[in-house]
Amino acid sequence: MNRTAVAVSALVLLLPLSACGGDAEAGGGSTVTVTVGYQSRTINTVTAGTLLRSLGSFEKQLDALNDGVRYKVSWQDYATGAPITAQMTAGKIDIGSMGDFPLLINAARGKQLDRPTRLVSVTGYNLRGGLNTIVTAPGSRLASLKDLKGKKVSTSVGSAADGTLVRALQRAGIDPADDIEKLNQQPAVGASALAAGSTDALSQFVAWPGLLAHQGKAKALYDGARLNLPTFHGVTARQDFAERRPAVLEAFLKAQAEATDYLNEHPVDAAETVAKATGLPAEVVYLYNGAHGIATFDPAIRPQLVAALKQDVPVLKSAELTGDVDVDSFVDDRYVRKALGPKAYAERLAAKPAPARSEAWPEGAAKTVTFTSPSALLRYVAGHRDTLRAAYVPDTTTGTLWFADRAVWVADGGDLLPFVAPDTARAYLAGHAGARIVSYADALERVS
Repeated sequence: MNRTAVAVSALVLLLPLSACGGDAEAGGGSTVTVTVGYQSRTINTVTAGTLLRSLGSFEKQLDALNDGVRYKVSWQDYATGAPITAQMTAGKIDIGSMGDFPLLINAARGKQLDRPTRLVSVTGYNLRGGLNTIVTAPGSRLASLKDLKGKKVSTSVGSAADGTLVRALQRAGIDPADDIEKLNQQPAVGASALAAGSTDALSQFVAWPGLLAHQGKAKALYDGARLNLPTFHGVTARQDFAERRPAVLEAFLKAQAEATDYLNEHPVDAAETVAKATGLPAEVVYLYNGAHGIATFDPAIRPQLVAALKQDVPVLKSAELTGDVDVDSFVDDRYVRKALGPKAYAERLAAKPAPARSEAWPEGAAKTVTFTSPSALLRYVAGHRDTLRAAYVPDTTTGTLWFADRAVWVADGGDLLPFVAPDTARAYLAGHAGARIVSYADALERVS
């Protein structure tokens, strides 16, 4: 069944080359259409997709070129990176955004079909891998990865979430090819399968795990940050487009930087904007994209992320999704360096992600309230239960932000400590005598 899933994924990507590319001209060469592929609900790409589109930044940058050309932007929305790659290698999309594993498939297919692509910037990243999570149904008795042996697990083969699943199972001593039944499904299909009981667990990328947890339709089984391997989303461009229209690509990257700065400076407003455009709850968007969210946004291509890509190649090769990928030739930061300027680019590379913090989002507030400890947050929640939109806490071990009412809480002396998943909490208990797991209600009672 796994081989069939891989074959289907490969077939989708190997669509025939046809028609003209996304860089289409009309009216005697006076109009150029730039086609951008994005994933509106993969919210760690919003600075190159949903938010960027909502702000109109790219169109403004194109107008500012003032080169006598009329530009039209065609935005094409997809659920995953695979169809974007298919359209790029068919010459129909010029610029696309997707996760790290799909980026490598993008590079491989581009080279295979003589339509080379280049990684030109980064959108959202997490240096520990917290963008991907494995979840189970709320009433599931599964408590650890070892419990998945012999079970059905839904994921999107070739996605970053699939990579997390494979690595996590291997570390747990489970063969991801033989010890589980992997279902290759789109995220929405996998979510429905989990709700229907036709799969035992779901490994997915943002925003699906947080969305299902927020809705009470899933609970976390494994926090991807336990792998302590960077995961990210990035922007890829067709090489021929970049060479033919370097000013247009530079305009896109300038616009992406503007959208990034807007998100970082106005995280609540950005979350509301993305929520309106996608239909996702703003509270879920903020979990990932907020001031202390799971993702950090910056277009600079960090060396740690390039190194992570190189570690991803063997995983894709073992699944027979790619052969060797020359990561160094795929990564091309010339355009984003020029777009930002050498000094600003160096400053972005040197900047560190925002520290993990507990946050509360009061009803009607344009800003969240930040706390120095989870216990301080709980005291605030206890006094404002009816006026809160959401409360967030970072995992004690990994720093991954999670909803306070969905976290696993541990009482250790006078401290109340949150964890995303039960196995992380149990690992903490093993090294702290006297600590014990308590319910969220009990945690609130202890601070009241």
